[in-house]
Amino acid sequence: MENDKVYLTPEGLEKLRQELDDLINVKRPEMAARLEHAIKQGDLSENADYQTGKEEQGFLEGRIKELEIMILDAVIIEEGSAPKGEVGLGSHVTVVEEGEDAPETFFIVGAAEADPTNGRISNESPIGQALMARKLGERVKVQAPAGEIVFVIRAIK
Repeated sequence: MENDKVYLTPEGLEKLRQELDDLINVKRPEMAARLEHAIKQGDLSENADYQTGKEEQGFLEGRIKELEIMILDAVIIEEGSAPKGEVGLGSHVTVVEEGEDAPETFFIVGAAEADPTNGRISNESPIGQALMARKLGERVKVQAPAGEIVFVIRAIK
């Protein structure tokens, strides 16, 4: 199913693999040691360390499973892999908001790598969706929480 795909740059995939490795080889053993220590404290029904540890273990195992699925479903996107002259995953898009002078450049990535404060926007975000498959010079209307924004595409790399 297409919705199961996780679009990642090679760097994004490597970060997920590193996080998974850390969780499995560092955090999981640490958690096991904490739980073992808590179990030795006695009565588990009133042992706050044990209860907290079990909750944290659940979150840890959930994140491990999530990362394993994301890595399994990963589709690698390369910068500039979109059709020439068209915005797509992996594109760097420079736009100017109508009425403004300062250009903004966005790197279109999958949702798992989005970081809007650093110019990495998801293809699923309102701006990302509006820009996808658009061409140089096009006016693009975006419905944002603050109202409609109109961008003009100045460059696509």
